[in-house]
Amino acid sequence: MARATLSIAARSRRIRMVLLDVDGVLTDGGLYYTADGHELKRFHAHDGYGIVRGREAGLVFGIISGRSTPIVDARARVLKIEDVIQGTDDKVASMREIQRRRGFADDEFAFIGDDLFDIPLLRTVGLSAAPPNALAEVRRSVHYITRMPGGGGAVRDFIDCILRRRSR
Repeated sequence: MARATLSIAARSRRIRMVLLDVDGVLTDGGLYYTADGHELKRFHAHDGYGIVRGREAGLVFGIISGRSTPIVDARARVLKIEDVIQGTDDKVASMREIQRRRGFADDEFAFIGDDLFDIPLLRTVGLSAAPPNALAEVRRSVHYITRMPGGGGAVRDFIDCILRRRSR
């Protein structure tokens, strides 16, 4: 399962910023359209509350997504997430952009992703996670596999994992 030289607890204590993928992580990965072509996404309230709890504990959050949609900007505003990069095909370069602004080291970032193009960033950050419905190759590349699926509380589970292990 995990790339595990350091324990998840040791990695969690270093985390200052959690980066989130959208489709398949913050959502169930489904692409929903109305008859007139408007896109819809379903976000889970547990993930939102997890982000609020994480922020209260001092974590900073960012979104890096390969797709681009105003729905993600709207959700980010509600959750007070300032660092949002959409429409990127190089998530490591996007993290580096955030890193230049924030000044965090690689091992101070956590990232949760679910697809093959997430693997380079999952291998760059200090703590990586994937939902159980992520591709098998992705699950083999991460430190932690959430108990909840993408779009169904995976982000909350990852944040809770970090917060529990930081307090030990």
